[in-house]
Amino acid sequence: MSAPLLGPEPESLSGVSARLALLDDPQEWSFFGQPASGQALTDSTPPDEVGPWASQVVLEGMHCAACALTIEQALRSVPGVSDAQVNAATRRARVVWQPGLVRPSTWISAVEAAGYHALPARDAFNAELRQREQRRALWRMGVAGFCMMQVMMYAWPAYVSGPGDLSEDMAQLLRWASWVLTLPVMVFACSPFFASAWRDVRQRRISMDLPVALGMAVTFVVSTGATFDPAGVLGHEVYFDSLTMFVFFLLTGRWFELRLRDRTAGALEALMNRMPDSVERRTARGDFERVAVRRLVLGDVVRVLPGEGFPADGQVIEGQTQVDEALLTGESSPVWHGVGSQVTAGSHNLTAAVLMSVQRLGAETRFAEIVALMERASLDKPRLAILADRWARPFLVSVLVAAALSAAYWWSVDPGRALMVAVAVLIVTCPCALSLATPAAMLAAAGALARQGVLVRNLQGLEALAAVDRVVFDKTGTLTRDGMAVQGLQRRDGVSADEVWAAARALAAHSLHPVSRALLQAAPAVPERVLAAVHEVPGQGLEGLWQVPGQPDRTLRLGSARWCGLGDASSQAAAQVHLAEDGVWLASFELQEDVRPDAQAAIQQLHGLGLQVSLLSGDRQAAAQRVASALGIDEALGDCTPADKLKHLREAQQAGHQVAMVGDGLNDGPVLAGAHVSFAFGNAVPLARSRSDLVVMGGQLARIPESIALARRTLKVVRQNLIWAAGYNAVCVPLAVVGWLPAWLAGLGMALSSLLVVLNAARLSLTHFSSRSL
Repeated sequence: MSAPLLGPEPESLSGVSARLALLDDPQEWSFFGQPASGQALTDSTPPDEVGPWASQVVLEGMHCAACALTIEQALRSVPGVSDAQVNAATRRARVVWQPGLVRPSTWISAVEAAGYHALPARDAFNAELRQREQRRALWRMGVAGFCMMQVMMYAWPAYVSGPGDLSEDMAQLLRWASWVLTLPVMVFACSPFFASAWRDVRQRRISMDLPVALGMAVTFVVSTGATFDPAGVLGHEVYFDSLTMFVFFLLTGRWFELRLRDRTAGALEALMNRMPDSVERRTARGDFERVAVRRLVLGDVVRVLPGEGFPADGQVIEGQTQVDEALLTGESSPVWHGVGSQVTAGSHNLTAAVLMSVQRLGAETRFAEIVALMERASLDKPRLAILADRWARPFLVSVLVAAALSAAYWWSVDPGRALMVAVAVLIVTCPCALSLATPAAMLAAAGALARQGVLVRNLQGLEALAAVDRVVFDKTGTLTRDGMAVQGLQRRDGVSADEVWAAARALAAHSLHPVSRALLQAAPAVPERVLAAVHEVPGQGLEGLWQVPGQPDRTLRLGSARWCGLGDASSQAAAQVHLAEDGVWLASFELQEDVRPDAQAAIQQLHGLGLQVSLLSGDRQAAAQRVASALGIDEALGDCTPADKLKHLREAQQAGHQVAMVGDGLNDGPVLAGAHVSFAFGNAVPLARSRSDLVVMGGQLARIPESIALARRTLKVVRQNLIWAAGYNAVCVPLAVVGWLPAWLAGLGMALSSLLVVLNAARLSLTHFSSRSL
């Protein structure tokens, strides 16, 4: 959709209805969601017949956890909506709905009725919306700051003048001038707070803007009463300087918070918006036309220019270039691609124009799977954040009660001061910092991990990851690659190495077995030997005839000792494959699984973090023990079925260990689901269906210890934020109740408290992984 669903400016009811109706077209649903079951869409399956849909929307007008709870309740009350998740930090919602019972326009209208705006999460208007919101916030802050300075100038004589220095007429004139200058602050700068508070009152609920708006209104009313009737019950003291200063501090804090939150939580969105809007497609005449990516079909040939993103998964058919695949692998170094190589949607062309054939589009691409994981993570709520949200509304009710009791206590002493004490209590106790403490840190960490190729599917996983004391690895496909590597060569005296390798290459070239591929990869450049009648016997080996003119044919065999006629006396210290000529031994190749080059360093880093490391493998015990010994792993168990792995995991958990499981996702589903936290490792995993909490996109085992170290830092930051937010309220609330904390200082404290929490969390988004980061 080129047009936004709902703009920030008011529009007619018919205009809103028309825009909402556009989203009821089933062809538009994939633009801002996907089937909740993960089922792929096909031409034969209409979108409204694939079961429930999970749609993503961006929300406008929300500021706190109480707003998120309100929107969730509004969505879940709509018949046909089975689930709704709203994250206050990212201002995003995930709505699961049944096409047969409800349409998007209905549940989006419910959001509108609750007083908020919603638009598709991947709408191009999102960036413009954020910019407009920041501009409006900056304008309000500027108006409040300008008026504050003028009001402070008029209030200054009352602070510094001695008895008799300032006549009553002049003092009254200065009060009137301050009142006039405060009006733009109340009408323009404070309008979002009053609008939100009025919406809450109309719908009989409470949010964090209600006590703030109430404090502003009371301060203005008290000061206005003192201006119009200095001899009245409210006295002659005016607080226009405190009011404008408070508003300025509050708006400044929210503006900085908005910028930081966009940069921190927006790190995920920045990665999700790497797809180009349009691309050059080759026409039947052979020239190129620029079309929207959504108009591409399978088999199209497109030209991707330097600086553009690849619009789909496909194959390069002409040209060669370097490609930035950091989103997919976490590697910052460009990857070289030429004719025949596979390129992925979302990666960026860097150096030269290439032609590619489109093979997968839309939800079928790996990029779409990554986006789905990121969107799910951005809406997830950690346990600590859920607790904070749960206590937000009761806390706000207690704030209103405390303010009322404070005003009642002070009323008999000084009515004007009583109201200002109530204002200070309302303002200083706003739980913004408490509600932001956990999600701000978690999302900052998730963004840092995403930039390094680790996708967080479940923010609860970060919380659990910080507490692990044991890491359990699968072997094949995780610590080792899917193949073998030649570790040594033994040959008969008098037989040259070149002769051995030439014969082995000639036989291995006719097989796709991992051992044959390992031999071909390890073989040096030697003259090739031509063999005849080469054939492979499954489970045994290869056989071929070496025909030399004028000499009898000789039979060459490559395979097991029994196949080569050597009996079963070969060494079992390592996997071996033998080469024989007419039943006479020529050579033996020792092979081992191809251990990932960074595996040993990763295990050492885990030990450096104080973690125990174990290996569970379905391979033979001897093979598992060899890999464990080579890498320095503490414990290794082989011959494990998936049920055996889960049993060993449960035993470790019952012994009090917090376990992280790292597997390739192919046969490790039960144990990945059963661990406290799990990593799916390897690009072969169907990402959208993985049961893991985190997915390592590239082939870098170092990301495991780095993720654990960052999770520990994240939980430390969360604790710091929570301690600060709780300590701030514990100190400032009593000061406000006894009247020692003026309203402007309460506003400054509240703004700085929220800003400090966001700044502390933002440090995590600046994380750059390296060996020194551990």
